[in-house]
Amino acid sequence: MPDSGLLDAVRQAFSPGGALADRDPHYAVRPPQMQMAEAVARALDERRALVVEAGTGVGKTFAYLVPLLLSGRRALVSTATKSLQDQLFLRDLPALVQALGLPARLALLKGRSSYLCLHRLERARTAAELPDRASLRALARVEAWAPATATGDLAEIAGLDDRSPIIPVVTSTRDNCLGSECPQFANCHVVRARREAMQADLVVVNHHLFFADLALRDSGVAELLPSVDAAVFDEAHQLVDAGLPFLGTTLASGQVRDLCADLLSTGLQQARGLRPWPDLAAGLDRPARDLVLAVAGVDPQARAGARLRWPQVQASLAVRSALQALGEACRQVVQALEDLLAAAPEFGRLSQRLEQMAGACARFLEPAGADRVRWVDRAAQSVRLVESPLDIASVLSEQRARAPKAWVFTSATLGDDEALSWFTGGTGLQDADIVRVGSPFDYPRQARLWVPRPFPRPAAPEHALEVARLAARCAGELGGRTFVLTTTLRVLPTIARALREALQDLGGAWEVLVQGEQPRRALMQQFGDGRRRILVGSQSFWEGIDVPGDALQCVLIDKLPFPPPDDPLIEARGRQIQARGGDPFGEGFVAEAAVSLKQGGGRLIRSEQDLGLLVVCDPRLASMAYGARLRAALPPMRPLDSAEAAMDWLRQLTALRAPD
Repeated sequence: MPDSGLLDAVRQAFSPGGALADRDPHYAVRPPQMQMAEAVARALDERRALVVEAGTGVGKTFAYLVPLLLSGRRALVSTATKSLQDQLFLRDLPALVQALGLPARLALLKGRSSYLCLHRLERARTAAELPDRASLRALARVEAWAPATATGDLAEIAGLDDRSPIIPVVTSTRDNCLGSECPQFANCHVVRARREAMQADLVVVNHHLFFADLALRDSGVAELLPSVDAAVFDEAHQLVDAGLPFLGTTLASGQVRDLCADLLSTGLQQARGLRPWPDLAAGLDRPARDLVLAVAGVDPQARAGARLRWPQVQASLAVRSALQALGEACRQVVQALEDLLAAAPEFGRLSQRLEQMAGACARFLEPAGADRVRWVDRAAQSVRLVESPLDIASVLSEQRARAPKAWVFTSATLGDDEALSWFTGGTGLQDADIVRVGSPFDYPRQARLWVPRPFPRPAAPEHALEVARLAARCAGELGGRTFVLTTTLRVLPTIARALREALQDLGGAWEVLVQGEQPRRALMQQFGDGRRRILVGSQSFWEGIDVPGDALQCVLIDKLPFPPPDDPLIEARGRQIQARGGDPFGEGFVAEAAVSLKQGGGRLIRSEQDLGLLVVCDPRLASMAYGARLRAALPPMRPLDSAEAAMDWLRQLTALRAPD
């Protein structure tokens, strides 16, 4: 199709008499959506990089999919999560292909942990050590489903929790996959999914898979990317966080535990009696446990979940001793496996994993590179040593330089300035075309913003209790229909407990749903129409949650979402900004908070009919100089200046609803 032809076709598709209007009797032309679609069409024609910030309600998914499909070019679309992948592949794309009358071949490609491994399922029947009866029941469900599935995608099994311990038992990893030596290779679901992706016109992947493959060349994306004419990244604000773990080096005590379990299981199955398998596994496990204890001794006061700075960890003789012992234990087991490599392909994979782990131990005993940052994530009974680059700019720039193609990056929140510096700086996209399209929602009419004053400052010990009491008051006016979003997991139990106590004083039956007590999907299903329900959630509820209508009419944010100042990655980025003469607080902390605040506040208004109140329980938003910048980052909600005005607005919302 000629250059002008694609732009004309896109405009026609979005016009009042176009294909989208024919498909949907409720279709209405949205100028911001048309503006974005035209920008994507131009990027496709010119093979340029494009960054688009599209406000809530623009319809950005169709705004990039329609030009992609009409262009006829081969494309890769990456999004943030597997659930969003499924939505694109199972709902949005089939509807558009039908509406546009196009013969496009579509494919869905996920990571290994999403697909059933037939070989490991066979082993699980005889050798798996499952922790409880629930896992046994889950295994039985997988076994019953396995013969009928065409894709092997575990998402087909309704109600199978993503956190189920059965998933690592019946799926493969890059470490334990036998590749072409596997007896089930001809029937492998992962291989089939990759083959279909290579034959498709449009492939849907996710950010984690994209970066895992670039780093490890393990999933097929490295073969796919050079063959496409366009790459689109939806929910692009998550790209940096998704990419960094795969572009660095990680050594985790959990990796050692998994390796010990596989060593013991494979040894007893394939070469029982030929080696002292329990002793070899114990020899690996012991220094890993010593490493956990040594890290705990670096800062005994640090809470579980804390991120420790590398210099204080590196200075510990106990940590260095544990790393040396773990590396030596890995090398000893490699020697023990030498004569068994021909006995079964599993021994070869185990040997490779052991050598990689010994290499990681050696790496963490040496100084880090100047462009790298290290830290240790500490949990209650595990540790994770991480070395990471500061951003993904060099990797993306390298990929963009390899072959000319269109690169499109889009999200509702990519920064708080015209250049979208927060996003483009960390991705090396300063040369990209920048387009910002606003939301079609009428925020001054639909929403109110209230910063309660006076109110305890976030550092005050009574702050969490006051947040809970205020949430109860708002929920009482609305009959539920309330979210409480916190910036940390640490305060969740305090707020939830105080909220339940405060609601008792209101009488009647109330339900407080708390992150961590159930899977996110189950919590959202239970929230339902929101009547007499309040949800308390942290970071995973700040985005990707869509509750349109009057089921959600009040969102409370406990405090401004500044990144933790003692986070080693944040500190290293701050030093980088300062070294080039920038302002670490403004370019780093405030910019990060602005993006997060937009994400959290974006949960409130999800359609043209929604009405609601956003409460930010942090007086700094009104009193500090940077507060004006953060308020400007939010949609233009009408501000309220008193509790009386806020409660009056909530009473208006209640009066406008149909009686419960």
